[in-house]
Amino acid sequence: MKMFMVKSFIIAALMFISVLTGMELANNGIQKMKGYQDPNFQNAISINETGTDLRATFLGKNISNHDIEAKKKKLEEINAYNFFSSMGRKMSDGLTKASESLIDLIAK
Repeated sequence: MKMFMVKSFIIAALMFISVLTGMELANNGIQKMKGYQDPNFQNAISINETGTDLRATFLGKNISNHDIEAKKKKLEEINAYNFFSSMGRKMSDGLTKASESLIDLIAK
């Protein structure tokens, strides 16, 4: 049992290191594919907060706090019902309850 745990820990550590290395290699590949270092390269999302004012930039478009509030009010007025979202939520709850009851049955 002790050797199994040691082997499992070593494999998990190797997989974690592999994921981090893969992410670094992907980042370097993207930089090489672009072909040059661009100091003006912007992130996809940037958030600037000054006092009570909140400014966000999403893919180069400026979004203010007032825009977000207006969109939120518009969504609340629509009262949209998403059929697929509700079905997914029900399926998730059902699978959670079924797995919990199965685990309780096996554990007893």
